[in-house]
Amino acid sequence: MTEALVARERALDVSAIRARFPALARRHNGHPVAYFDGPGGTQVPQSVVDAMADYLLHHNANTHWAYPTSEETDAMLAAARGACADFLNASPGEVWFANNMTTGTFHLARALGRGWGAGDEIVITDLDHHANVAPWRALERERGVTIRRVKVRLDRGQLDWDSLRAALGPRTRLLAIGAGSNALGTISDVAAATRLAHDAGALSFVDAVHYAPHELVDVRAIDCDFLGCSAYKFYGPHIGVLYTRASILASLDVPKLEPAPDEAPDRMETGTQNHEGIVGTGAAIEFLASLGTGSTRRARLEDAFAALHQRGKALFTRMWDGLGAVKGVTRYGPGPDQPRTPTLGFTVAGMSSEAVTRRLVERGLFVSHGDFYAATIVEQLGLAAEGLVRVGAACYTSDEEVERLVDAVGALGAR
Repeated sequence: MTEALVARERALDVSAIRARFPALARRHNGHPVAYFDGPGGTQVPQSVVDAMADYLLHHNANTHWAYPTSEETDAMLAAARGACADFLNASPGEVWFANNMTTGTFHLARALGRGWGAGDEIVITDLDHHANVAPWRALERERGVTIRRVKVRLDRGQLDWDSLRAALGPRTRLLAIGAGSNALGTISDVAAATRLAHDAGALSFVDAVHYAPHELVDVRAIDCDFLGCSAYKFYGPHIGVLYTRASILASLDVPKLEPAPDEAPDRMETGTQNHEGIVGTGAAIEFLASLGTGSTRRARLEDAFAALHQRGKALFTRMWDGLGAVKGVTRYGPGPDQPRTPTLGFTVAGMSSEAVTRRLVERGLFVSHGDFYAATIVEQLGLAAEGLVRVGAACYTSDEEVERLVDAVGALGAR
């Protein structure tokens, strides 16, 4: 067997992957816990925790000073930034960190908004998480810009592309669009959307928080100007990772302290950063790369993501088909034959999403409920009062866990 095939088998060997996650040893009500809450935050492998602990215990210091731990901190942060650049197919100087994607997007919006005002337009979508809505809405109040909304085809759970084309025009300054819906799992063609935005003379911001754990981001292929994701969605700590095109990053009118560095990308990182979180993010990317093979870290990531996508699609298809056969269950979003992540939103007739979640917890199945801050699309589906139940497959999700989930929901539907 070739080295590539060995690596592919390793990526698909869920038992070997699961052995790297201490959280999977947890039991509840006598059942092994199955974590289907990955869309809200994945579990963390031991290697990520070890990297963060090593930094805090042996290298902890502030940056840019002439003593060993400070110099070690500088080197470790640079290495993590380089790993993030490989993860996004960007250059290290285009990657910056924030407390989370939401905070980073607000920061970026304020910087961009300083140059915008009445007559300028921002296009948002009804499919998006409100982290890619509220920062731009704030400029409506603060700067007088006009917000235009892109509709969703509710029967498909996909963007209405005619609505998108109609929303873009000569006054558009920015298109804010999600690559993957955290509520429905829909994957949108953000590269095509970015081309439309650029043709209109506008910039594009891509929310890749839900997309990045399942499809390898390529900012060059997307050709976006800005992109945000969150490490805690791809097996890392709670921190936001953002990309800004180099030619834009150097000139953004960003709020900053006068003595703080003005060089990119440091100019975006207000105050002392979460050093251990940045180091842990680099370790999470190394974990993912370890599941693939290739001569570069980017090549190993490409190989690993291809294998994980294959297994994730099979798991999702089993969830989709299995839950679809349960009486009283309604599934939302596109089916397995459409571009999507292995995330499924559903409801059970006669039960609130919280009630379903609590019943599943009794069997050791940890799932999410509510609107997941994708409030607009959940409201349009008529589910604002009760919300959705959301389940998602991660790299550590097993076939047996999916069978347990389907059986448990089936027991609810049979009540």
